[in-house]
Amino acid sequence: MPAPTPRIPTTAGEGPMSYAIFQLARAHRARAAAMLREMDLHPGQELLLMQLLDRDGQTQSELLESVGLDHSTVSKSLRRMQDAGLLVREPAEHDRRVMVVHLTDKGRAMREPLAAMWRALEETSAQNLSAQQAETFVHTAYAIADAINSRAVPREESE
Repeated sequence: MPAPTPRIPTTAGEGPMSYAIFQLARAHRARAAAMLREMDLHPGQELLLMQLLDRDGQTQSELLESVGLDHSTVSKSLRRMQDAGLLVREPAEHDRRVMVVHLTDKGRAMREPLAAMWRALEETSAQNLSAQQAETFVHTAYAIADAINSRAVPREESE
């Protein structure tokens, strides 16, 4: 039985698509967070792991750029992941101030559990959609993200 549609606040009626995106993002984030907790990971750590699984030995700056999170969030996540034995950070040979991140065997072993988690999340997310609807949604979501990301942020919002 599908969950009831939440009552949309009257002010949000001026942006029904935006409110739907907010509700979707919140539900998806909550489900993903619960699945990650079962893997002893915090939200966002899976993104760092996936980047490192694709290309191990990245600098912290490269990881920061690839996941689009702020410096303090990435540093905190990497520290937690190092404490959990998933990765090691060491100074780069060319510049000792630059930290290079490498997966440990335990970190590399996360490939299949992460892939399984994403498959399960995808199945849950698309369970009420046809294959065509799911494909259209993906294209639409990226089009919306591109539109949002291409719009200049007014100066007062960016400060």
